[in-house]
Amino acid sequence: MTRRFFLLLALLALIPGGATARAEQTRIKDVVYRHKGGVALTMDVFKPEHPNGIGILWMVSGGWVSDHDSINPSLAEAFTRRGMTVFQVVHGAQPRYQVPEIVEDIHRAVRFVRSNAATWGVDPNRIGIAGGSAGGHLSLMMGAYGGPGKPDAKDPIDRASSRVQAIACFFPPTDFLNYGKEGQAAMEMPLVRVFWPAFGITDKTTPEELQQLGRSLSPMYGNLKDMPPTLIIHGDSDLLVPLQQSQRLIARLEELKAPCKLDVRAGQGHGWPGIEKDADLLVAWFEQYLK
Repeated sequence: MTRRFFLLLALLALIPGGATARAEQTRIKDVVYRHKGGVALTMDVFKPEHPNGIGILWMVSGGWVSDHDSINPSLAEAFTRRGMTVFQVVHGAQPRYQVPEIVEDIHRAVRFVRSNAATWGVDPNRIGIAGGSAGGHLSLMMGAYGGPGKPDAKDPIDRASSRVQAIACFFPPTDFLNYGKEGQAAMEMPLVRVFWPAFGITDKTTPEELQQLGRSLSPMYGNLKDMPPTLIIHGDSDLLVPLQQSQRLIARLEELKAPCKLDVRAGQGHGWPGIEKDADLLVAWFEQYLK
């Protein structure tokens, strides 16, 4: 399978067929939010004609591969027409960059948006995050692990918080230690083995290392008691990311009395025809909790 396959798997279904961005939406391309290893990481910013103060980071990610060609103005328009400013974030892609590094990219992206919020008419205390599949995983990682920056950081952006105030995502992995059923480690499953390079796993990785890696990269084991309002949409016939992943996280959030919702799509897999219409559900969720 190619790198682009993973990205298309998660994102193609989210592109409204034949749609184009409306004139009210202004696109600012290639805004640099991080430099690392001689590489500039960028996001495209989509500004509405009348910003309402809500900022949404959209994870351009499928299989933890990220590609500028998959930035989607039509998807952004679903949000900008409601006054939200959208930041479509491109992260360092696997296998060159592994998932722990990618998670750090997203922490930096949130901090960058918060630090520059006034530039785009965004309230730094009304930031949401969204994505599908790996993009959903990264979104939830910010909800579960986002927090204060380093007060003594040389770069003032790194002093800002990476907390988000709301999450809405599609079919995300949430618990790599209990994947599909209790006690089944995702990284030991043949279906998931193709993602080993993304996690830096080799045949020499020990079971103890797999356990530690799976726990540290699972939203399920983060600070769920302070999880922001979370919406997940998931098909019950998903073979790549089992519905159990979303059910498990939502059940725990319900126990903690955290605002959350799981919208299950009967008979649907890892993406479905008409999924672009579900962007309106994400918009409504953000309006409810960020407006």
